[in-house]
Amino acid sequence: MKALTTLTALMLAASALPALAEDAAACGTVRLSDPGWTDITATNGVAAVLLEALGYEPDIATLSVPVGYEALKNGQTDVFLGNWMPAQQTFRDDLDASGTVVELVQNLEGAKFTLAVNKAGADAGVKDFGDLDAQKDAFGGKIYGIEPGAPANQSIQAMIEADEFGLGDWELVESGEQAMLAQVGRSGDTPVVFLAWAPHPMNEAIDITYLSGGDAQFGPDYGGATVHTLARKEWVAACPNAARLFSQLVFDVPMENVLMGKILDDGADPKEAAVEWLAENPQAIDAWLDGVTTLDGQPGTEAVKAAVAG
Repeated sequence: MKALTTLTALMLAASALPALAEDAAACGTVRLSDPGWTDITATNGVAAVLLEALGYEPDIATLSVPVGYEALKNGQTDVFLGNWMPAQQTFRDDLDASGTVVELVQNLEGAKFTLAVNKAGADAGVKDFGDLDAQKDAFGGKIYGIEPGAPANQSIQAMIEADEFGLGDWELVESGEQAMLAQVGRSGDTPVVFLAWAPHPMNEAIDITYLSGGDAQFGPDYGGATVHTLARKEWVAACPNAARLFSQLVFDVPMENVLMGKILDDGADPKEAAVEWLAENPQAIDAWLDGVTTLDGQPGTEAVKAAVAG
C-alpha cells in the first residue's frame, strides 16, 4: 500500500508538468528486462513498438528472474513487465523493502497454471483432480509434464508419491513443453491429462478443460496468477510521460495467446507480431496512449497509429 501511495504522489506531480516538457532527453532510452518467457517477450515487443513510435529507444536485456530483480533494484533497468504473483512474492517483498521500486499497474489478470485435460478427457467426465483415478485406464495412468526438474513436475510427483486423489499408481511423463503439447495434439480421441497454463497459444489451438481441485498443489483459481508492471521510483519521477504509458499498458489473456502464437508457431519477431496485432486492434492504442506524448511533446496516439499503419 505504501508503494502505491508513493506512486500516486509521483504521478500526480508528473501530471502538473507542462505537456511539452514532460520527459527530458535523458529519458530517451528505456531499459527493460526479459526473463526468456514468451509472454514477457510478447509484451516487451508491444512496449518496444510503442516506445519507438514515440521517439524513445527500448533497450531490452535478457536476464534471469533473480538477476532481473537485482538489476531493477540497483538501477540497471527501469521497467519490468513480468512480476508474476504470487509466485514471485519473495522477490517482490525484497523490492518493496528496498523502497526503490513502485508498482505501476497490474497488467494482466486471468493467468493460470495447473493440470488440464483435452476434449476427450472432458467428455469422459473429468473436470476435477478427484475425477482422474476412476478413468485411469482411459488415460493410460499417465500425467504429461514439462522438462525434468520443473517445480510443477515436482508438485505432480509429490502428489503421486503421497497417493493424493488415488493417483499413487499413476506415472509422471517428463519431457518438455513442445513434446508434451505434441503428445496432446496427436492424442485424438484418447483422453490426456497434462500441465497447461495461460497465457499460451495452446489455449487457442487445443480444446482445454482446466481441472478444479488442485488448490493445494497449484494454488486457488486453477493456479491463478496476476502479472504486474514494476518501475524504478526515480525513473517514474524523472520520466513521467513514459511512466504514464506503462501505467496504462494492460493486456488480456486472449491477446497474449495470439501474440505468443505468432512468435512461437509462426516464428515472428516480437515487434512484428506486435505491429500486426496493433494494426488489427487500434482501439487498444487509444486507451494506452491517453494523455501520452512523444518524447518531443507531440500527440502520442497519432504517432503510434501512423507508425503501425506505415
